[in-house]
Parts: sequence; C-alpha cells; structure tokens
Amino acid sequence: MQTSGATSQKNLGRFAIEPFSGTVTVRFSDAIVAATERAKVLREDGHEPVFYIPFEDIYFDLFEKTDTTTRCPLKGTATYWRVHAVGSSSDDFMWAYETPDAAALAIAGHGAFDPEKARIDVDPAEDKRHTPHIVE
Repeated sequence: MQTSGATSQKNLGRFAIEPFSGTVTVRFSDAIVAATERAKVLREDGHEPVFYIPFEDIYFDLFEKTDTTTRCPLKGTATYWRVHAVGSSSDDFMWAYETPDAAALAIAGHGAFDPEKARIDVDPAEDKRHTPHIVE
C-alpha cells in the first residue's frame, strides 16, 4: 500500500492507494469500455473510493482526449477523455494523472471513471482464508 502524507488547504486528508483483489468492469451505455483484474483503489479522506484501471485494460479506441484538465494538490494534474460507444458519447468520462505528483505515482498509467456517467461493476475476489469450506 502506498500512503501519502500530503495534505491540502481545503481537505486536510490523506490518501492510500492499494491493489484491488477482484474484477472491475466499466460500461458506457451497454458497451464494456474497460475491464481488469489489476485495478488499484484510491481511498481519500472525505471521498468515496475510486478505482483506477491500467491503461492496458482500457479500450482506448472508444476514447478521445479532451482539453479538460484539473489540478489536485494531493495528486497533480488530471487529463480527461470523452467516450464514444453505442451511438452516443459523454465528455470527461475518464480522467488520469498521467504524470502524477510523487505521492500518487502508483496511479500513473491508470484511468478512473466518472461514477455518474459510467456503470462501474466491482466483483471482489473470494477470500479463501475466511470462506468456510464444506467437506462433502
């Protein structure tokens, strides 16, 4: 787990980036636009967890980079992409910190998706250590 000691003026929080054990699938309309078993989850004080998917597991032929950028004092500058699938599109559907600040290097080469525009299905892996096994 990578933990940041970085803080901001607005949100005096911290964040942690951890590997996610399971599958994350992202859909736009009915099209799968990303799917992975190698996601990372970013947990930041005061925010819902955000799943970051490796670029290799994102179907970039469905995306077009936009001119939108935002700056986060904890992670750096985010760039955004528009998605095109199933006859429609959505601006700023995905973002990424392509060259994140040092505290967020673990999410370089990963994209995250707007949960209000995307359907994000999360299927955690079975924890075999804590799952009762019935012997027949």
